[in-house]
Amino acid sequence: MSDTSNTPGEKRGLSEAELQEMVAASDAGGRNPTGSVAMLLAVVAVVWSLFQVVLASPLSNVLLPGAIINNDRSIHLAFAIFLAFMAYPALKSSPRHYVPIQDWVLGLFGAFTAMYGYFFYDKIVKSGGLADDVDKWFALAGLIILFEGARRALGPAMAIIATIFLLYVFFGSSEIVPDVIRWKGASLQKAMSHMWITSEGVFGIALGVSTKFVFLFVLFGALLDKAGAGNYFIKMAFGALGHLKGGPAKAAVVGSAATGLISGSSIANVVTTGTFTIPLMKRVGFTSEKAGAVEVASSVNGQIMPPVMGAAAFLMVEYVGISYVEVITHAFLPASISYIALVYIVHLEAVKQNMPTLGDRVVSMGKTIGGMAAFFVGFAGLCYGVQYPVKAIVAVTDNSAMILSALIFLAYVLLLWLAASVPDLEPDDPNAEEVTLPVVGEIYKAGLYFLLPIIVLVYFLMIEQKSPGLSAFWATMLLFVILLTQRPLKAIFRGNMGALPANFVAGVADLIQGLIDGARNMIGIGLATATAGVIVGTVTLTGVGQVMADLVEFLSGGNLILMLVMVGLLSLILGMGLPTTANYIVVSSLMAGVVVELGAQSGLIVPLIAVHLFVFYFGIMADVTPPVGLASFAAAAVSGGDAIKTGFTAFFYSLRTVALPFVFIFNTDLLLIDVGWAQGILVFVIASIAILVFTAGTMGYFVTKSRIYESVALVFVAFMLFRPDFFMDRLQPPFEDLAPANFAERVEAAPVGREFRVVVSGPDFDTGELLDTTLLVTVPEDAEGSRMDALGLLAVEDGDNITLEEPMFGTPYADTFQSYDFYGDQPVVIKEVKAPADQLPKELIFIPGLALLVLIFMLQRARAGREPETVPA
Repeated sequence: MSDTSNTPGEKRGLSEAELQEMVAASDAGGRNPTGSVAMLLAVVAVVWSLFQVVLASPLSNVLLPGAIINNDRSIHLAFAIFLAFMAYPALKSSPRHYVPIQDWVLGLFGAFTAMYGYFFYDKIVKSGGLADDVDKWFALAGLIILFEGARRALGPAMAIIATIFLLYVFFGSSEIVPDVIRWKGASLQKAMSHMWITSEGVFGIALGVSTKFVFLFVLFGALLDKAGAGNYFIKMAFGALGHLKGGPAKAAVVGSAATGLISGSSIANVVTTGTFTIPLMKRVGFTSEKAGAVEVASSVNGQIMPPVMGAAAFLMVEYVGISYVEVITHAFLPASISYIALVYIVHLEAVKQNMPTLGDRVVSMGKTIGGMAAFFVGFAGLCYGVQYPVKAIVAVTDNSAMILSALIFLAYVLLLWLAASVPDLEPDDPNAEEVTLPVVGEIYKAGLYFLLPIIVLVYFLMIEQKSPGLSAFWATMLLFVILLTQRPLKAIFRGNMGALPANFVAGVADLIQGLIDGARNMIGIGLATATAGVIVGTVTLTGVGQVMADLVEFLSGGNLILMLVMVGLLSLILGMGLPTTANYIVVSSLMAGVVVELGAQSGLIVPLIAVHLFVFYFGIMADVTPPVGLASFAAAAVSGGDAIKTGFTAFFYSLRTVALPFVFIFNTDLLLIDVGWAQGILVFVIASIAILVFTAGTMGYFVTKSRIYESVALVFVAFMLFRPDFFMDRLQPPFEDLAPANFAERVEAAPVGREFRVVVSGPDFDTGELLDTTLLVTVPEDAEGSRMDALGLLAVEDGDNITLEEPMFGTPYADTFQSYDFYGDQPVVIKEVKAPADQLPKELIFIPGLALLVLIFMLQRARAGREPETVPA
């Protein structure tokens, strides 16, 4: 097939070297010094990686002094700051091949200020965490250096926003600050204590998560990529899907989903997979912009795909207070159907333009889908089923750890023996005259052993439910073994004993390079989490979060959907300059509690995890959205297309990523919250149909080109399938009203676990204005005294009203009532009580929805039969 990608007048895509330089400048630093300086920086990067591995190990308390473990965040930040000034030039005109003296000074002094708490730990403890006259100046210098490092590594936006927040801390009482957000201001000593000396600011939760969890997962990805897994995943995706209509685009989606396991960076993911997929997409007929957009949409979504999500997922563990297993359980279904929809989008694009296929193999679509489904189900079954032999071994012997390690190594050796029986996989040239698609049956053996570290990771995360850090540690240890031994063992199996020493040296070099790559990829994340800590610290110090809540409530008029739109827009705007992780920290710190609170005031109980995932989804969309979508610029650099057009097309392809968060806020079944196995399977099937129907509606093509009313009907069907409760609640109200006077009596008589929705009204402690909030009251187990006492709801009959006394500290709703004034002239009263009413299953709404879908299908199929030039989808 002739290459149609280079049309006259089209821009040339960047070369491989230029693309790697672009990724380095964004993710790992654009400076590459030579000689002894390069060796020193490599040693520092390796030491940082090894320190983090030891810190995550079960033996960290034995191998490391207590002082180092207690100050691990300081050491983590010290490495990040030092390497930032070494790896990232100050300006575009700054030297790239050596480190100027001022950068050495800033890097070393910045590392010292980061470890100030470690060096002067005893003094700080004795002063109760309050900075003295010396501490405050070192802290201020540390902040300035941190902001400069963040500017270099992350762009100016992060440093500017953090500086604005810090100025607000100092000058919040100034006349130029609007009345609504004015506060008394803080002295330099108080501000620096809060931001640098304590764990409320820079050294807060975000940096702690970066230290404990994120580094190990980034290192895991870097080592897996260095072992060759990235190329294997891409080849397998092309072998499975490349021969289909629009095959390169479908392979790009699946390959990017797999590569997302390795790379937490949208830009690196675009360049890694895009250098191969984009030229092939152009070859079968995709324009440069559409080819780039497909790669962007699939690469960006890599951050939402479990089991290894973006760094923000680990922050959710701390912010929401649930385990990582719960986070990835809630995130699984939206991420899966999002990728299913993207495969369908590129299928419709290929069908609309009747694109040719690559290669001459003919394999049915059904067989391909069945084969892929069998692989993923089999892999999931293997990850789940491995617990039974493990439990059996643990039950019969005390040396189970040694036996299990030996069995894993034996499995690795056997899989490596299989890999040695086929040639090593070399990256293909997508611009070659003839493109030969790999055959899955011939290449699958070459990388099966790459699945072992992933199985170990998933086993420890999901089955053993160990911490993310410890799970990543064991998976990383296995990767150490793989990198050191895969080349020598393959040489032995192939009978090439003479190459053994050279292969061993090459394996050591791969491991060292993987450790360096992991450390360099962490520079930006370490600085982002530290700098975002200043913003979080400002919120906790000034109380501006409550002011933001009042402001958003005023602007949205208390309308939850309008407020969600505002939160989404805020994420997109901040995301123009902030990386995903920092964007998530800022927006969730300011807005997550606000959404939950205003939802409660609107009568909707919004789970906190749903709001955090909402913010996360819009944070990753910022990598797509013009005019500053960095992933879109990276894809345009590969394809030679227009970056802005690529961004707009990618945004259109990502409409499902915009729509899904609004759906799962109102229908938490999609997050598998309180959903059993049978219902979970039904939700998955219906949600998959719904997202495909939504895609067909927005793409204007189903069986054939849709008419406008058909597209509208398809989107309506998708809404019926996503939100059956919306329609059922209008046919049969889900709640019945109870008289507040009967509430206590009904609670005592109700079965355990029964839920009541109680609207409480009372004066706001700060403003005195009436404030309504909705409580979800779950009937507790019987305890001493009454159930109302156990709930902390002390209800008193006062004429026609049921008033509430202030709940005791530690009772379930004590925190909820903190903003109420229980001692004012106006009492806090129970305004409404709603009990669940008997309602038909909401799933009945699926029947008319699916019937309407069948009707549209039949109409379009009949029309397609009358239009012979139409290619049925």
